[in-house]
Amino acid sequence: MTKQSKYLVAACVAVFGLSLATGATAVDLNKLIEPCAQCHGKDSENPEEIPNVGGLPASYLNSTLLQYKNRQRPCLIMCDIVKDFSADEISQIAEHFAAQKFERSVQKFDPALAQKGRAVHEKYCEMCHADGGAKANNSGILAGQKMPYLGEQFKFISEGTRRMPELMMKNFNQLDKSNYAELINYYGSFK
Repeated sequence: MTKQSKYLVAACVAVFGLSLATGATAVDLNKLIEPCAQCHGKDSENPEEIPNVGGLPASYLNSTLLQYKNRQRPCLIMCDIVKDFSADEISQIAEHFAAQKFERSVQKFDPALAQKGRAVHEKYCEMCHADGGAKANNSGILAGQKMPYLGEQFKFISEGTRRMPELMMKNFNQLDKSNYAELINYYGSFK
């Protein structure tokens, strides 16, 4: 994690703590999403280490937030943010962000790696992450997601600290580390 990322996480923690201290735990949706928007942005305008969450499927967001709440997914700040949210509040947050438009990040990518990544995606990922990763039924949208975030998630998955559905793990385990960069550049190539 870069020095800038560490400062960003520290700032998010401080803002979250301040929002709790000022009564942001009310059930009002605006107060529920306030700590989310501080880091993820209201319109996915956020730093490169923070994923774009607007437009992701509500079922995926709900599952992800519950994993953070139950500390079943690696986190620096998310576990603390959602720990006191009820299942209903998590559902409200997921529905709110699912209703937003997914904003692709404009990124620098390696065209040669992206071309290789396209073939890897078609072979191993297209079944769940359709349309080149641009469409997700109950999974995350990969096309246009931030490349540093994707790199971090690939690392967590390969280390076994982030568990995935059995089919995804079966496919993921067939990849080698060079495929990670190819896929990340492919997803980063979407504008």
